[in-house]
Amino acid sequence: MADNRKGNLPQIYQHNLTLLTDLYQLTMANGYWKNDMHEHQAVFHLFFRKSPFNNEYAIAAGLAQAIDYLQNLRFEVDDIQYLASLKSDNNEALFDEAFLNYLQRFKFDCDVDAVAEGTVIFPNQPLIRIKGNLIQAQLVETALLNILNFQTLIATKAGRIKVAAKDDIVLEFGLRRAQGIDGGLSASRAAYIGGCDATSNVLAGKLFGIPVKGTHAHSWVMCFENDLEAFMAYANAMPSNCTFLVDTYNTIEGVKYAIEVGQYLRQQGNDLIGIRLDSGDLAELSITARQLLDDAGFQNSKIVASNDLDEYRIKMLKKNGAQITVWGVGTRLVSAYDQPALGGVYKLGAIKSSNDSNWTYKIKLSEQPAKTSIPGILQVYRYYKDDLPIADMIINEDLQNKADTLITSNNEVIDISSYSSKKMLRPIFRKGQLVYDLPDIHAIRKRSIEQTKVFDELLLNDYKIGLERSLFDYKSNLIHTFA
Repeated sequence: MADNRKGNLPQIYQHNLTLLTDLYQLTMANGYWKNDMHEHQAVFHLFFRKSPFNNEYAIAAGLAQAIDYLQNLRFEVDDIQYLASLKSDNNEALFDEAFLNYLQRFKFDCDVDAVAEGTVIFPNQPLIRIKGNLIQAQLVETALLNILNFQTLIATKAGRIKVAAKDDIVLEFGLRRAQGIDGGLSASRAAYIGGCDATSNVLAGKLFGIPVKGTHAHSWVMCFENDLEAFMAYANAMPSNCTFLVDTYNTIEGVKYAIEVGQYLRQQGNDLIGIRLDSGDLAELSITARQLLDDAGFQNSKIVASNDLDEYRIKMLKKNGAQITVWGVGTRLVSAYDQPALGGVYKLGAIKSSNDSNWTYKIKLSEQPAKTSIPGILQVYRYYKDDLPIADMIINEDLQNKADTLITSNNEVIDISSYSSKKMLRPIFRKGQLVYDLPDIHAIRKRSIEQTKVFDELLLNDYKIGLERSLFDYKSNLIHTFA
């Protein structure tokens, strides 16, 4: 299937990422091979147990890069040579030569189903389901978690910030504080999906087609004698891109100089786009600046703010009457400052040998109930009443039972047979072939904003989430069996 997206992984890295994995994935693969389990079939699910940032939900992101990874999954000659060079503790070859010969023929041919990017999702619901050869399904765990965990985390954070900003513009300014090059690129992409309007990251703009925005730094002003000289020089150099950073020396005086240069710009047929505040009491300064701009006839000039912003500070500034309409959010967004990891996991749900016709469902138990996995081949249905979502139910597709009764974690039993529903996991690969039409990043962002708006307007305490009755009973029986 054609893929015309910008910014796919081979374009960025010029190499497949098959060895982007933990060593134990390969040692387990070697073990499966030596125990004649390499033709077994398995089903794995990737999900998170708790929504980030004390949010009610998360926003799925990262699927496009996951697809790139799976499409390019193969062991190159130098990959095999590297693996052959690894030694065990007794200085013998870590991997059997015959196993490495098997990897040379490796080709990903699993079925993959996933939640579309930009979709609101809840804990314990699969973001992605891998069904197929045991070794293949096992090997992709680490990379899929790496890709989906981070982008889902950042998209969710961006969604929260966009909700706090309401109808204002949100700019992602975080590249210089991101965790490395890929952290910066992935964060810019996910932040745009989550709702940011643009990024300062030029490479992300090129690779992903994200709008890019920027002003100038304090160093520009410091290269001149004063604000007025600096702003005038910038106006002559970039007359159609004038948002002046006014707080290098004295913020209010900087605003007045910006107005003076703005009047000059108008004489030249341009205009003052706005000013940027990066320090001080942003609420008070923005109120004063707005008054000065309005009195001078610059009612349409924007006030941009930066300086360690996040959803909490934006809400507080708005409560205090701040006249800011563009928010430049950096460190606290791209680093997911208050929760640096999503904690997604990848668990086996079912397995069968090449001689079996039926699946054996698997459960991972824990003394912590939240860490007990859900057995089966899972699908999520979202139910609707009057076109509004009212419930999510996880089912075992393999059981083929009528999905009309939902049981929540509080053992609440709900009849949902009268409501319409949609499957959340969509076919992505069938036998290793891409069957999914990849949307562009702007369509993904639109879905994210629309869904965030809907779910934020819902009383989420009344939103029902749980298991289909027969799956709930099966899981309960397995727990009692092993107890």
